[in-house]
Amino acid sequence: MTIVTHFLATTLGVQAMGLEGRETVLAYAFGMGVDVDHAVKAPFYLRAVGLRDKRGYYWRSSLQEPVALLWIVPLCLFLGSVVPMLFFAIHVAMDYSVRFEKMPFYPYAARVTRGWLTGIPDRVKEGVLFTVLLVANVALYWSRRHV
Repeated sequence: MTIVTHFLATTLGVQAMGLEGRETVLAYAFGMGVDVDHAVKAPFYLRAVGLRDKRGYYWRSSLQEPVALLWIVPLCLFLGSVVPMLFFAIHVAMDYSVRFEKMPFYPYAARVTRGWLTGIPDRVKEGVLFTVLLVANVALYWSRRHV
């Protein structure tokens, strides 16, 4: 999924849960911030592919795979908050709905998967999710402002 869709999902979660302060920061850090690994991998992409768009290039690191729960769960216990785990799970679920390769247990196992909903084109999934999240965000925002 794109950063825009992750932003909409995170914003909806923050609004729906009424998060404030530190909890909001944690929500955005784990709902969107885990995509920072793309910036780290950008030089490798440019070296391998150049400036052209290559769908399916493996942009991910273990920071965006379910194996990251091995450090996120203890962090949640330490912080006394489920927000990092919840928003990370939403991020991963969204990413696993598109067809590019994923390695859920990287670097501990080399198993590769394509996720779920592979029979539906990624653009359709992105468009539908974008629309649903945008409408839900606007509806929740307006419902809170006009109560």
